[in-house]
Formats: sequence, structure tokens, C-alpha cells
Amino acid sequence: MSITPGFTTAEIRELVHEYQLVAHGQKAAWLAERGLRYHHVIKWRKAVFGGNLDRGLVPRQARGMTLPPKQRTELAKQRAAERAEHEAETERLQARIRELEETNAALGKAIGLLHQMNEQEPDALQPKTGRSGSSTSTTPSSES
Repeated sequence: MSITPGFTTAEIRELVHEYQLVAHGQKAAWLAERGLRYHHVIKWRKAVFGGNLDRGLVPRQARGMTLPPKQRTELAKQRAAERAEHEAETERLQARIRELEETNAALGKAIGLLHQMNEQEPDALQPKTGRSGSSTSTTPSSES
């Protein structure tokens, strides 16, 4: 569920964080670039910072929520750390996927070779027998 139709909660959260990082005096231009209205962003900001965005609730408090520059900087650092952690995890998982795909390809080739070996030498495992079907052995006969 979303507070505003057409936007997911993840998109709203991202827009609010971007809005918080925009310098004072440039927010109206930022809103115009994205085709957003000020009252939507204010409503979204209240929901994000009130912890109610995922439930689609907006707090009824009417006071403003402008963050001081120090808190904006901390927020930006936190988001950058989250992104870096996410990118590192993504890269680790992609490396693991490549490793597993290479292992899978090697196993497939090994199985194929085993099948070829079995097709080429099927009689190699059977014991040699004489005409009567019994094993033949040569033992020296003793003459007296």
C-alpha cells in the first residue's frame, strides 16, 4: 500500500531522502524537475520520519520537520554506507554465482567424458571366457 497512488514506499522513501539533501533555496526547482508537489513531499516526510510509511499512515502533527545541516550530513553518510554495503553484497553474490556456474560446467564436462568412456569400452570390464563359457587357464601338464 502506498500513501500516494503511483509511487511505491521505496520510491517515496528515496525521494524524501533526496529532498532532505537539496540545499535551501533549490527545493522548489527540485520539486519542479520531478513534477512533485510540496504538500506531497511534506506528507511523505512525516510518514518516513514518523516510521509509518510502510503502513501508509501519516502522523497528524502539524509542526515542521526541517533537518539541520549536521543531521542532513549524517543522513547522507548513513545512506552512502547502506549503498556501499549493498553493492559489496551484490558483488559477493555475483562472484559466488560465477563460481557455481563454472563448477556446474566442469561437472557437466566430466559426466560427459565418463559417458563417452563407457560407450567406447563396454567389454573391458567383462572377464574373458573360452568357447564353453568357462575361464581358460593354462597350466603345465605333468608327464610321468
